Amino acid sequence: MKVQVEIFHRDTIKPSSPTPPHLQHYQLSFLDQINPPVFMPIILFYPNGADSYLNNAQKSAHLKNSLSECLTKFYPLAGRVINNNFVDCSDAGVPYVEARAHCHLSEVITDLAPKEHNKFLPCDLDDVRDLPVLVQVTFFECGGVAVGVNLSHKVADAMSLFTFVNGWAATARGETDVPLPEFKAAEFFPPMDTTGFRPSTGIVKDNIVTKRFVFSASKISALRDKFSDNTFGDIPRRPTRIEALSAFIWARCITAIRSQDEPNKIYSLLHAVNLRPRTDPPLPDHFFGNFSRPAIVVPSLDGEIKCQAIISQMKDELKKLNGDYVNKLREGISHLSFVKDRAEKTTKGEVISFSFTSLCRFPLCVADFGWGKPVRAGSASLTFKNLVVFMDAPSGGGIEAWVNLKKEDMDKFEMDKELLGFISTSPNEK
Repeated sequence: MKVQVEIFHRDTIKPSSPTPPHLQHYQLSFLDQINPPVFMPIILFYPNGADSYLNNAQKSAHLKNSLSECLTKFYPLAGRVINNNFVDCSDAGVPYVEARAHCHLSEVITDLAPKEHNKFLPCDLDDVRDLPVLVQVTFFECGGVAVGVNLSHKVADAMSLFTFVNGWAATARGETDVPLPEFKAAEFFPPMDTTGFRPSTGIVKDNIVTKRFVFSASKISALRDKFSDNTFGDIPRRPTRIEALSAFIWARCITAIRSQDEPNKIYSLLHAVNLRPRTDPPLPDHFFGNFSRPAIVVPSLDGEIKCQAIISQMKDELKKLNGDYVNKLREGISHLSFVKDRAEKTTKGEVISFSFTSLCRFPLCVADFGWGKPVRAGSASLTFKNLVVFMDAPSGGGIEAWVNLKKEDMDKFEMDKELLGFISTSPNEK
């Protein structure tokens, strides 16, 4: 199904009170600087329920007013990014788009293709320019609403995205005891001279296909059993849901796309990790900015791909992302040379990376703007190849994998017989 979405109004929302002069220069951290210039998207879908007495103009006014008030706390988001170095917090404002979808909400949330979700977002995900955040509010014919947010990865990670969206929603509900975001990323990871590093490595505009594969709770459990490690006595060590799915999807991708006539390529698996709970002492979730790095595994490709071995490697790498790792990361120099080297090898095609990020168990469907929680959250078709985003399925304890591959790779991957044996036919299947 193709959705017709028509933009009918554009606005700019500024903080309800001006940002004080001493806060108008917000320094980007080292991790902000090396992150790619792309937007992280989230779309929240709300049915026409408790708010049915409000018309679209009233709903939009409520969202605008609460956003304006919320931006006094999240003041860098109303600024502009300057030279991959700092945010000029001069209250330029957040672009706010209003649109109409010529369909009902129920038609969208059942089984809409990921690329159609992009119509509920305010701009292309690689069109970052100097903007920290943009918002699009889309009204459905049935009275339902979609709130789409693009947050720049230059200023924040996924945890910060939810901190902002849920903070905005709490403001809309009139709550006052919301934890204030703490903008201390540059104190924690001091900025560096990143000359010679291209943060845009991996961004691909054309030929990316995104498809959503749904794994039911029972299929995930079967994969966890299949990949359990029996070498530790009577009680097998079961992998987590995300470990099992990451290893399985990586193995199926490699099986589908690996070229046998290029044996010297290095195929790696990257998993984004939230560093806040891994620092010593741990940092609160409301520390705003980029506090995530990838755990990187290079599985053996000699003979049959063994998912148990991949999971074991992954566990070992995750253990290394501890307080000592973060302290070394704060020094910056060695990590910068590492990411430069990796980017160079990726550009040359020597390293083929598959990246995984999990939004499962994040506070995804809790943003209540005063008319109830969203019935569904969605991602979109992204601009990175070989990227997999996990999200909790709407019901039944399953997980959705939003897989972004080059078209020719997706054609092979989605026909993989072993993959087909584990995916559900419907995102709502129990």
